[in-house]
Amino acid sequence: MSDPGATAPAGKWAKPAMTRTVEFFHSRVRSLVAERLAASGKTWEEAVQDPGLELRREDFEQIERQLLDTGYRFEMSAQISLAEEPDKYRPLGKIKDTGTGERDAEGRPVIGTGQNVFRADKDVTGTARLVSTVETVMDMLVNGVPEGTIAIIDDSGGTLTAPVLEHFAGVVCMGGTVRSHLGILTREYGVPCLMDAALDGLHDGDVVQVEFTKPPADAYAANDQDARARVVKIA
Repeated sequence: MSDPGATAPAGKWAKPAMTRTVEFFHSRVRSLVAERLAASGKTWEEAVQDPGLELRREDFEQIERQLLDTGYRFEMSAQISLAEEPDKYRPLGKIKDTGTGERDAEGRPVIGTGQNVFRADKDVTGTARLVSTVETVMDMLVNGVPEGTIAIIDDSGGTLTAPVLEHFAGVVCMGGTVRSHLGILTREYGVPCLMDAALDGLHDGDVVQVEFTKPPADAYAANDQDARARVVKIA
């Protein structure tokens, strides 16, 4: 480990972190360590042997509070995160009802689009069911997943839905990308899946058709709206 109080080599910290959260924590930790080292009057070799200078849980909690005070909110990775500490996390994605009026060639309303994880042999028609809570998954686990269920998921909930995932006729997720955990799992199970879906006016119990025959999205390309698969309301 190098001395964080020393002059950093040219370019050592020049490349920013991939996310704002990581950059915020890294910069605050570096500053805090440098401040404590300077205040201690010790050499780096002496400081690393001093337990009294170690960063503790309260230090990281303070950095987290500083980040949240800027208005930033974390993306939740599991439903329990939002349930236990709602003030720290962004709210669940909501299905809008803007009434854009777009229709397909058969005159049916197009109510959403998304990134196709893999190209299926056929489009899938089924019943949209909102799956965003542990209670819903437990009910499906105990009583079975209704035939023809197209699971509508708020975020990239691979962990939440894993116990019943293989029984879905299809998945439409309003978060994540084709590289997300849920995208990887659905590909492995062979369950057609759209990620990063934008939905408009969909309700639990609607019969929909999802364009899973659309070519899969390029995981590393810009999000091309014309390449997004469509979700059509049947009834």
